[in-house]
Amino acid sequence: MELDTILAKLKDHTSTILGSNKYSKYAVLLPLIQKEDGIHVLFEKRSLNLRRQPGEICFPGGRMDSCDTDEKSTAIRETVEELGLPKEDITEVFPLDFMVTPFEMMVYPFAGIIANPDKICPNPSEVGEIFTVPLAYFMNHKPEIYHIEFKVEPEKNFPFDLIIGGVNYNWRTRGMEEYFYRYEDKVIWGLTARILAHFIEIIE
Repeated sequence: MELDTILAKLKDHTSTILGSNKYSKYAVLLPLIQKEDGIHVLFEKRSLNLRRQPGEICFPGGRMDSCDTDEKSTAIRETVEELGLPKEDITEVFPLDFMVTPFEMMVYPFAGIIANPDKICPNPSEVGEIFTVPLAYFMNHKPEIYHIEFKVEPEKNFPFDLIIGGVNYNWRTRGMEEYFYRYEDKVIWGLTARILAHFIEIIE
Protein backbone atom coordinates (compact mmCIF):
# COMPACT_ATOMS: atom_id res chain seq x y z
CA MET A 1 0.00 0.00 0.00
CA GLU A 2 1.27 3.47 -0.91
CA LEU A 3 1.80 6.14 1.73
CA ASP A 4 -0.52 8.54 -0.14
CA THR A 5 -3.31 5.96 0.05
CA ILE A 6 -2.82 5.56 3.79
CA LEU A 7 -2.86 9.32 4.35
CA ALA A 8 -5.98 9.72 2.21
CA LYS A 9 -7.82 7.09 4.27
CA LEU A 10 -6.76 8.76 7.53
CA LYS A 11 -7.90 12.13 6.23
CA ASP A 12 -11.34 10.76 5.36
CA HIS A 13 -11.78 8.96 8.68
CA THR A 14 -14.10 10.45 11.30
CA SER A 15 -13.15 9.46 14.84
CA THR A 16 -15.72 7.88 17.11
CA ILE A 17 -15.74 5.45 20.03
CA LEU A 18 -13.68 2.40 19.07
CA GLY A 19 -15.98 -0.56 18.47
CA SER A 20 -19.15 1.53 18.66
CA ASN A 21 -20.29 0.25 15.27
CA LYS A 22 -21.15 -3.00 17.06
CA TYR A 23 -23.11 -1.25 19.81
CA SER A 24 -26.90 -0.85 19.90
CA LYS A 25 -28.09 2.74 20.23
CA TYR A 26 -30.92 3.66 22.59
CA ALA A 27 -32.49 6.98 23.52
CA VAL A 28 -34.69 7.88 26.48
CA LEU A 29 -36.61 10.94 27.63
CA LEU A 30 -36.67 12.24 31.19
CA PRO A 31 -40.17 13.82 31.14
CA LEU A 32 -40.95 16.87 33.23
CA ILE A 33 -44.50 17.90 34.10
CA GLN A 34 -45.67 21.15 35.66
CA LYS A 35 -48.21 20.52 38.45
CA GLU A 36 -49.84 22.81 41.00
CA ASP A 37 -47.29 21.85 43.65
CA GLY A 38 -44.30 22.27 41.32
CA ILE A 39 -42.37 20.31 38.72
CA HIS A 40 -42.66 16.51 38.70
CA VAL A 41 -40.68 13.79 36.96
CA LEU A 42 -42.74 11.17 35.15
CA PHE A 43 -41.83 7.48 35.28
CA GLU A 44 -43.15 4.33 33.68
CA LYS A 45 -43.45 0.89 35.21
CA ARG A 46 -42.80 -1.61 32.45
CA SER A 47 -45.56 -4.04 31.56
CA LEU A 48 -45.30 -7.43 33.21
CA ASN A 49 -45.82 -8.99 29.78
CA LEU A 50 -42.52 -7.66 28.42
CA ARG A 51 -39.68 -10.13 27.94
CA ARG A 52 -36.96 -7.78 29.19
CA GLN A 53 -37.10 -6.18 32.65
CA PRO A 54 -40.84 -6.64 33.26
CA GLY A 55 -42.22 -4.51 36.07
CA GLU A 56 -39.13 -2.31 36.38
CA ILE A 57 -39.30 1.48 36.57
CA CYS A 58 -37.89 3.43 33.64
CA PHE A 59 -38.18 6.49 31.43
CA PRO A 60 -39.87 6.33 28.02
CA GLY A 61 -37.38 5.23 25.39
CA GLY A 62 -36.04 2.47 23.26
CA ARG A 63 -33.78 1.36 20.46
CA MET A 64 -32.93 3.67 17.59
CA ASP A 65 -34.64 2.70 14.33
CA SER A 66 -33.51 3.37 10.76
CA CYS A 67 -36.48 5.74 10.39
CA ASP A 68 -35.13 8.02 13.14
CA THR A 69 -33.12 11.01 11.94
CA ASP A 70 -31.10 11.18 15.16
CA GLU A 71 -31.11 10.14 18.81
CA LYS A 72 -33.45 12.97 19.78
CA SER A 73 -36.06 11.80 17.29
CA THR A 74 -35.77 8.30 18.78
CA ALA A 75 -36.49 9.60 22.29
CA ILE A 76 -39.50 11.58 21.07
CA ARG A 77 -40.88 8.74 18.92
CA GLU A 78 -40.62 6.24 21.76
CA THR A 79 -42.33 8.66 24.17
CA VAL A 80 -45.16 9.21 21.66
CA GLU A 81 -45.60 5.44 21.25
CA GLU A 82 -45.44 4.58 24.96
CA LEU A 83 -47.46 7.46 26.40
CA GLY A 84 -49.90 7.90 23.51
CA LEU A 85 -49.10 11.58 23.16
CA PRO A 86 -49.11 13.83 20.11
CA LYS A 87 -45.56 14.73 19.12
CA GLU A 88 -46.27 18.45 19.57
CA ASP A 89 -46.97 17.90 23.28
CA ILE A 90 -43.33 16.96 23.88
CA THR A 91 -41.42 20.24 24.00
CA GLU A 92 -38.09 21.77 25.03
CA VAL A 93 -36.14 18.55 24.51
CA PHE A 94 -32.46 18.93 25.42
CA PRO A 95 -29.62 16.37 25.49
CA LEU A 96 -27.94 15.10 28.64
CA ASP A 97 -24.60 13.24 28.61
CA PHE A 98 -24.71 9.97 26.69
CA MET A 99 -23.45 6.72 28.20
CA VAL A 100 -21.53 3.70 26.92
CA THR A 101 -22.56 0.70 29.00
CA PRO A 102 -20.60 -2.54 29.61
CA PHE A 103 -23.37 -4.34 27.72
CA GLU A 104 -22.59 -3.03 24.20
CA MET A 105 -25.20 -0.28 24.42
CA MET A 106 -24.94 3.45 23.85
CA VAL A 107 -27.69 5.32 25.67
CA TYR A 108 -28.60 8.89 24.73
CA PRO A 109 -30.75 10.58 27.42
CA PHE A 110 -32.76 13.74 26.89
CA ALA A 111 -34.87 15.89 29.20
CA GLY A 112 -38.08 17.46 27.98
CA ILE A 113 -41.46 18.83 28.97
CA ILE A 114 -44.82 17.07 28.63
CA ALA A 115 -46.99 20.08 27.82
CA ASN A 116 -50.40 18.43 28.21
CA PRO A 117 -50.13 15.50 30.65
CA ASP A 118 -53.92 15.07 30.65
CA LYS A 119 -53.57 13.63 27.15
CA ILE A 120 -51.34 10.77 28.31
CA CYS A 121 -52.80 7.40 27.34
CA PRO A 122 -50.19 4.70 28.09
CA ASN A 123 -49.72 1.82 25.66
CA PRO A 124 -50.69 -1.23 27.78
CA SER A 125 -48.47 -3.59 25.78
CA GLU A 126 -45.41 -1.70 27.02
CA VAL A 127 -46.48 0.33 30.05
CA GLY A 128 -48.09 -1.19 33.13
CA GLU A 129 -48.33 2.02 35.11
CA ILE A 130 -47.20 5.64 35.14
CA PHE A 131 -46.53 7.84 38.15
CA THR A 132 -44.82 11.11 38.97
CA VAL A 133 -42.45 12.21 41.72
CA PRO A 134 -41.85 15.83 42.73
CA LEU A 135 -38.53 17.04 41.38
CA ALA A 136 -37.87 18.61 44.79
CA TYR A 137 -37.75 15.12 46.31
CA PHE A 138 -34.74 14.16 44.21
CA MET A 139 -33.05 17.49 44.87
CA ASN A 140 -33.40 16.85 48.60
CA HIS A 141 -32.54 13.14 48.61
CA LYS A 142 -29.23 11.88 47.28
CA PRO A 143 -29.18 8.46 45.63
CA GLU A 144 -27.81 5.41 47.38
CA ILE A 145 -24.75 4.17 45.47
CA TYR A 146 -23.53 0.58 45.51
CA HIS A 147 -20.56 -0.95 43.71
CA ILE A 148 -20.45 -4.14 41.69
CA GLU A 149 -17.51 -5.79 39.93
CA PHE A 150 -17.45 -7.97 36.84
CA LYS A 151 -15.53 -11.20 37.13
CA VAL A 152 -13.01 -11.99 34.36
CA GLU A 153 -13.50 -15.49 32.93
CA PRO A 154 -11.48 -16.16 29.75
CA GLU A 155 -12.88 -18.84 27.46
CA LYS A 156 -11.43 -22.37 27.72
CA ASN A 157 -9.16 -22.07 24.69
CA PHE A 158 -7.74 -18.67 25.68
CA PRO A 159 -4.03 -18.54 24.65
CA PHE A 160 -2.47 -17.97 28.08
CA ASP A 161 0.90 -19.04 26.65
CA LEU A 162 0.96 -15.84 24.56
CA ILE A 163 0.72 -13.40 27.47
CA ILE A 164 3.17 -12.59 30.24
CA GLY A 165 1.96 -14.19 33.46
CA GLY A 166 -0.03 -16.89 31.70
CA VAL A 167 -2.92 -18.25 33.77
CA ASN A 168 -1.76 -16.02 36.64
CA TYR A 169 -2.11 -12.84 34.59
CA ASN A 170 -3.27 -9.98 36.81
CA TRP A 171 -6.48 -8.96 35.07
CA ARG A 172 -7.83 -5.51 35.77
CA THR A 173 -11.35 -5.92 37.10
CA ARG A 174 -14.10 -3.70 35.79
CA GLY A 175 -16.34 -2.02 38.32
CA MET A 176 -19.66 -0.26 38.02
CA GLU A 177 -21.76 1.95 40.24
CA GLU A 178 -25.45 1.22 40.67
CA TYR A 179 -27.69 4.09 41.78
CA PHE A 180 -30.88 3.69 43.81
CA TYR A 181 -33.67 6.11 44.74
CA ARG A 182 -36.51 5.08 47.04
CA TYR A 183 -39.80 6.94 46.89
CA GLU A 184 -42.72 5.59 48.90
CA ASP A 185 -43.12 2.00 47.66
CA LYS A 186 -41.17 2.62 44.43
CA VAL A 187 -37.53 1.75 43.76
CA ILE A 188 -35.84 3.61 40.91
CA TRP A 189 -32.47 2.13 40.08
CA GLY A 190 -29.98 1.25 37.34
CA LEU A 191 -29.57 3.42 34.25
CA THR A 192 -32.79 5.28 35.03
CA ALA A 193 -31.46 6.35 38.44
CA ARG A 194 -28.06 7.22 36.96
CA ILE A 195 -29.63 9.44 34.30
CA LEU A 196 -31.81 11.06 36.95
CA ALA A 197 -28.81 11.77 39.20
CA HIS A 198 -26.92 13.26 36.26
CA PHE A 199 -29.90 15.50 35.46
CA ILE A 200 -30.02 16.71 39.05
CA GLU A 201 -26.28 17.47 38.93
CA ILE A 202 -26.81 19.63 35.85
CA ILE A 203 -29.71 21.69 37.20
CA GLU A 204 -28.08 22.21 40.57
